[in-house]
Amino acid sequence: MSNDSILSLPPPPADVRLAYGSDHNQFGDLRYPKSGGPFAVVMMIHGGFWRAKYDLAHAGHLCAALTAKGLATWNIEYRRAGNPGGGWPGTFQDIGTSFRFIPQISKKYNLDSSRVVVMGHSAGGQLAVCLAAHEPAVKHVVSLAGVLDLQAAYDQHLSNDAVVEFLGGTPKQVTDHYRDADPMELSVPKATVQWIIQGLGDDTVPPDFSRRYVQTKKARGENVHLLEIAQSGHYELIDPRSAAWEKVDATVRHEAGV
Repeated sequence: MSNDSILSLPPPPADVRLAYGSDHNQFGDLRYPKSGGPFAVVMMIHGGFWRAKYDLAHAGHLCAALTAKGLATWNIEYRRAGNPGGGWPGTFQDIGTSFRFIPQISKKYNLDSSRVVVMGHSAGGQLAVCLAAHEPAVKHVVSLAGVLDLQAAYDQHLSNDAVVEFLGGTPKQVTDHYRDADPMELSVPKATVQWIIQGLGDDTVPPDFSRRYVQTKKARGENVHLLEIAQSGHYELIDPRSAAWEKVDATVRHEAGV
């Protein structure tokens, strides 16, 4: 599967689409195994530099692959920059609401809400780590090629100043937004296990973002681990047919206890 096709190929259908809020972007696609349980849950936060033109569809492939291995997956949509109420803080509020929705549906769908791995790709990696910093109930977080340094994203004008769109201004204009959203500035509880997975061939999010994040957080005593994959670019990490996927899959299932 090429990088183009993982973004454009329709994913296998979800078992059910559930609204966690009243806005048309506040929903998630739930997939779950058909026997056994209760199932550990992977909450997936898609990327796209926080912009409305990118949606959750492409993340359905990896969610279906994880569900085939015995995990329930909760692939969430959320208000993004360009949507009414999107950007900061609305986007992040949706991430928290969708996470807290899992216990509400756990009985009906046989989910184990005590075993949840929050995973995000690219901009979704920032949202996942940010949630772990603000929400002590998050015990396992996985960042795939995460935008984990928002000051650096601004300095390097990543994706045509996507972070300025997302946070509503520059670091000087909205200092508090950067302080509350930037994983480099936040503290994740030591009880939370963080896996930072990065392809060294990534030309979308610099691999140095993940490396410096892990170095910084290890120095602060956080429980953070770096997994670098030499032959992987940006999209191989979310492509179940890629060589990199085996390592991603193994890490996620280990954290979920499967």
